[in-house]
Amino acid sequence: MSVYGADLLALLPELIIAVTACLVIALDPITPASRRDLLAWLSVGSLVICLGITIGQINSLNTRVSAFSELVVIDPYARFWKILLCGVAALTILMSRPYLKAERIHFGEYYGFILLALSGMMVMVSGVDLLTIYLGTELMSLSLYVMTGLNRSKLRSLEAAAKYFVLGAFSSGILLYGISLLYGLAGSTKLGTIASAIGTRGADDPLVLIATILIAVGFGFKIAAVPFHMWTPDVYQGAPTSVTAFMAVAAKAASFAAFMRVFVEGLGGLKADWSLLFLLISVVTLVLGNVVAIVQTNIKRMLAYSSIAHAGYALIGFVAAGRGVGLSGGTPGLASIMIYLAIYSFMTLGAFAVIGMLRKGGIEGEEIEDFTGLAKRQPRAAFLMLIFMASLAGIPPTAGFIGKFYVFMAAVEADLAWLAAIALIFAVVSAYYYMRVVMVMYMRDPNPSSIAPPRLVTSPTLSFVLACAVAGVILFGLFPNPLVSFALQSVLTLK
Repeated sequence: MSVYGADLLALLPELIIAVTACLVIALDPITPASRRDLLAWLSVGSLVICLGITIGQINSLNTRVSAFSELVVIDPYARFWKILLCGVAALTILMSRPYLKAERIHFGEYYGFILLALSGMMVMVSGVDLLTIYLGTELMSLSLYVMTGLNRSKLRSLEAAAKYFVLGAFSSGILLYGISLLYGLAGSTKLGTIASAIGTRGADDPLVLIATILIAVGFGFKIAAVPFHMWTPDVYQGAPTSVTAFMAVAAKAASFAAFMRVFVEGLGGLKADWSLLFLLISVVTLVLGNVVAIVQTNIKRMLAYSSIAHAGYALIGFVAAGRGVGLSGGTPGLASIMIYLAIYSFMTLGAFAVIGMLRKGGIEGEEIEDFTGLAKRQPRAAFLMLIFMASLAGIPPTAGFIGKFYVFMAAVEADLAWLAAIALIFAVVSAYYYMRVVMVMYMRDPNPSSIAPPRLVTSPTLSFVLACAVAGVILFGLFPNPLVSFALQSVLTLK
């Protein structure tokens, strides 16, 4: 096989997703309305194929194969994220079908943009060149901008898309400026070359520090860390619920994956500097995310601030990786982030799936008060929401407890026990606003004056998504070892 053919084969999952996305968008105008569900199944089929190929590529956990002149790599680290992202995309599409019918959102565009966003995410997690990562980030972001405003009949959705686009473009410019400075310093945008150049110039070079800060700001926006979080509540509330779920889970996971690779492989020589920077960001993110979430009355805005807080918890693992000591170095910290975000995916997807089911007179039941007495009206939906809220709060034996446990232990091993203590305090604070939803569902009677109580939009595919989410939350809470081992083995190939 030619070198070029080997490169294409290495990126076969990305190519399948990109081609399918174009195919879905092209077929949409000529597909009868009664058969547009076939576009969803075509999209899911391509994702299943890509999952199979990606899993099949795991022949040796220590294999690291570069492609296209070392612009991308196929390694266990990238495979971990690709498996997670493909799974999340498939569940999002299955979750969306009844929701899209209720909202009358155009099918083909929606599925096509999910696949385009996913292809950008897959490039992000495999990229070892800053421009490659940037292109993947922009493909993801542009697709999400469009998806946020797909519900064109709602002014709030269009407003959210406009805000997201303006702030996203601003953050992309900052990220690109940081990349240009690193290119000027190293003469290359490849992470390995940048790491060598930084080792030669030293951490005291002001341009190196400025470039690092700009890169941190660019990625800080993507992961919704304070003070770069301002877009999150409005966009999460305004976007269609299924889009919010995909954004909260997949976009955050892909951004963290690229962020970790850039700072570990490219800027690893500046650990002492960026670990202090992200220590401050982590603490501020924990405080603001949890405190502001308390006063929210809209459940999507509450989960938006919750998502900000969860970024703070994940950043603790990153700080621990920068301060890593002993033989293991930063491995436990990086692995803890991967474990945390994998678990976060299940509980957040599940929570948004339940929200998407609830309808009130044809309008989403988004207010927390809409859940009043849900246990008496829809006991199964209330029980599912109870499980997801308990997991988000980190209550054992759910998987959310396991995620926080490994992040906190990574901090303790890095001699940051005080940081773990602060995080633990705010984990207790978070239990208040999560359990408030449970209290409203189980300890209040339904409001007899409501014009139309929330009705459920159910389907076999939505039931399957909820079953997967509950299974992930329960099984990884009781048997976390497979996920922990996979994360620890995958992170070892980060240089």
